[in-house]
Amino acid sequence: MRLAKGGFTSIRVDAPVPDALRALIGSHSWAFITAWHPFSQTQPRDQNHVAQQALLAALRKLPSTAAIYPAIGVGQDWREPSFFVVGPALAQTDALAQQFHQNAYVHGLAEGHARLRLTSGEPPRGQAG
Repeated sequence: MRLAKGGFTSIRVDAPVPDALRALIGSHSWAFITAWHPFSQTQPRDQNHVAQQALLAALRKLPSTAAIYPAIGVGQDWREPSFFVVGPALAQTDALAQQFHQNAYVHGLAEGHARLRLTSGEPPRGQAG
């Protein structure tokens, strides 16, 4: 994630939140989520872009959203636009992940560890601690 004062930081599953993000998060819950590639199936860029804009609109409507930051999700052989969102409750991000057909997203609570939350095929599981 690009930082407002320059530089980058990374969120890693099962690791503590980076120091650079702690001031942004405070005591809130947070999520790292995207609408790209529903069900982990490659989609055309224009379809992904439309879905991502719809996700952004949905995030902005949540009353508990304190802040939304653009970010990039990076895997071994993929990159996709994402959002780092501060404030939504777990149930809200679960619902959005399911609405946008995401198999998983990363979330956490305050300074706790980042956790992978699986959301498709069965009830969401995985808790930040």
